[in-house]
Amino acid sequence: MTDNLTLIRESFALAQAHGDKLTGHFYATLFLHNPQARELFPPAMDLQRDRLFRALAGAVRMLDRPEELIPFLQQLGRDHRKYGVQDAHYDAVGAALLATLARYVGDAWTPAHEAAWSEAYGQIATAMRGAAEADAGSTPPSWLAEVVGHELRTPDLAVLTLRPDAPFPYQAGQYTTVETARWPRVWRPYSIANAPRRDGLLSLHVRAVPAGWVSNTLVHHTRVGDVVRLGPGRGTMTLPARPARRVVCVAGGSGLAPVKALVEEMIARNRPLTLHLFVGVRRESDFYDLQSLRQLATVFPRLLLVPVVSDEVGFAGVQGRLPEVVPGQGHWNEHEVFVAGPDDMVVSMIERFQRDGVPAERLHYDLSTTPQELDITSGLLEAGARRG
Repeated sequence: MTDNLTLIRESFALAQAHGDKLTGHFYATLFLHNPQARELFPPAMDLQRDRLFRALAGAVRMLDRPEELIPFLQQLGRDHRKYGVQDAHYDAVGAALLATLARYVGDAWTPAHEAAWSEAYGQIATAMRGAAEADAGSTPPSWLAEVVGHELRTPDLAVLTLRPDAPFPYQAGQYTTVETARWPRVWRPYSIANAPRRDGLLSLHVRAVPAGWVSNTLVHHTRVGDVVRLGPGRGTMTLPARPARRVVCVAGGSGLAPVKALVEEMIARNRPLTLHLFVGVRRESDFYDLQSLRQLATVFPRLLLVPVVSDEVGFAGVQGRLPEVVPGQGHWNEHEVFVAGPDDMVVSMIERFQRDGVPAERLHYDLSTTPQELDITSGLLEAGARRG
């Protein structure tokens, strides 16, 4: 496998120097020989081209880590059922990929390179196909969900309540992907902001981002009675089977959504001895869900809620950035830790917890753009971006 990895990485380094030409040729080849595949993709392909480039790079990095790659590919195969992907599509993508690499690697392309890439792509496709087939008999590829609640909490953030048309399996801390009628085949991931409920309702906290097609639609152009489509629950920031009795949760901005779901789950199931919840925003007016958090603290007095503001000098409470504030508020090395929010905050927070002695198995988080999100096939069909 080492020889194949060397061939793959060397040839990809040559091909990636061509940038937009590489990705443009790939899609042109794919659609020319398989015009039916075009309907799987969004109408506008500009962003898709950049994602393919990042996805290829991610796949090349992960090929020597099958213990990470295979489980992720299996989940991805299950998730991609929502696009209507069939076996023939995997074959078409593989053929277009090899043809594109051969063209842009040029004279350096050899039969050994083609064999190495064919084997690697075959392993990726096999993992995805197998998982999709195994899942097909038990769950639908996607769910229609009616919007039964829409609250604009700030000028750019809305809390949506959805009623799926069939039971929607997920765990607290996970996220779903959302497609709107305004932007067909454009999916964006949003964390589910509540633990599973008997009535099956889901809550999403959606912040509209500049030029965000789906986020702006959900915040500014969605009303009660509208219908969206949901992909299956995904994500690894879930409650372990035996969490520590002391817990600290850190949420930045709308990263509160998965953390709130976990807090609900822990209050209902585990009843930890202490449960610290740090919620950080830039300005006091950005706190969009404090009332419901205080209600949770009333129900569960061992929930210690700490609002934190970073950019408003007159704020009467705790001030500062979360990675600076949280370490000074306690000793966390014996706690179960959950962190969600912007990637830079999450990375800084996790690094600080690690330095302070929190074991890796007690650190739980999901990033927007992890290497696992940047695989060869998610770049073809799905952004992997957790915003927009």
